[in-house]
Amino acid sequence: MNVSHQGKVWRPSTDVYETDGEIVVRVEIAGMNENDLNVELIGRTLIVSGHRQDQAGRTKLAYQRMEILYGEFRTEVHLPWSVNAAGVDATYHNGLLTVVLPKANTLRVPISEATD
Repeated sequence: MNVSHQGKVWRPSTDVYETDGEIVVRVEIAGMNENDLNVELIGRTLIVSGHRQDQAGRTKLAYQRMEILYGEFRTEVHLPWSVNAAGVDATYHNGLLTVVLPKANTLRVPISEATD
């Protein structure tokens, strides 16, 4: 597990699943603001990145346990299908970023019988 100490980038928990017409990517990243998240689609790679601040209002003398990761994070998902980039939708609710990517329509090319 990468902990954000000395500039290391950590990777949040990510689920990817598909339906008949969509690929859905869910990233668990609580304690964020929508403006602090970056979502990019480059070819068939979805990149989610950002920076999570430790916003506890108290001065910390020392951590007794530190399991919540802070600092820069990034996750990359290679998409198994081409997607319709114009139809991509991202929502952030209750600590989950959900990105819905509609699969691109495939064109079936008809094959005709050659005539001599």
